[in-house]
Amino acid sequence: MTSDFRGASADAVATLTGELEAAVSGSPESALRVAGDLFQVASTLRAEGAFRRFATDASIPVEAKGGLVAEVLGGKIDDASLALVRAAVGRRWTATRDLADALEHLSVVATVRSAASDSHRLADELFAVAQTVKDNPALRDGLSDPGRSVADKSRLVDDLLAGKALASTVSLVKQALHGTYRTVGVALNEYQKVAASVAGENVATVRVARALSDAEQQRLADTLSRQYGRPVHLNTIVDPDVLGGIRVEIGDDVIDGTVSARLDDARRLLAG
Repeated sequence: MTSDFRGASADAVATLTGELEAAVSGSPESALRVAGDLFQVASTLRAEGAFRRFATDASIPVEAKGGLVAEVLGGKIDDASLALVRAAVGRRWTATRDLADALEHLSVVATVRSAASDSHRLADELFAVAQTVKDNPALRDGLSDPGRSVADKSRLVDDLLAGKALASTVSLVKQALHGTYRTVGVALNEYQKVAASVAGENVATVRVARALSDAEQQRLADTLSRQYGRPVHLNTIVDPDVLGGIRVEIGDDVIDGTVSARLDDARRLLAG
């Protein structure tokens, strides 16, 4: 979602992210509370077309938009959240939908901030849940069933993660149930990218035939970090189809040193 922001919206998101981080700095509880508020407001904007159009109409004075926000949301959300929403409606947006998307993005950033020193664990847990959903058809169908309410799906998440994951992880998994993204898995992958970005990292998906030792993972992470000029967070997947070697996907780059890739190359050469 964040990569979709362009022009004025990209500038607004950058400014608002700085304001958010200043507002929740040093307070995990406040960060998680603000995260919930911002996601709630994003959902309201998507559901209420008149409110969304008013909030993003550049011809309406900023004071009028801020006044409506205070009237509609005052007393219903945290003061810090209200200040951020008022700041958001005072910005210019390239597309009407960008305001709600930006507030959802900010809610993810706030949730990541609430994890504090556990941000790496949060990223790992989001990846693990995404893999679990992908590999478990019954769970995947249960979380994507349009006939089930979000509250019912949230209970499935509690059954899966209660006492096993960070509160921030549980919060984001439940947020992924609301259908902003095409699937829950896509949402979780995007949330993990935000978590890595907040930590100043890139994310690399690594496919191997056997599990890497801690030392091997550290060497690979160090090598990729030097190559890309910033820390790299590894998501490692043991994939029998790899046969041997390693395949790394980082951003749009693919580094394929697997036996299966070399066999495919050999087959193409023979066929040619």
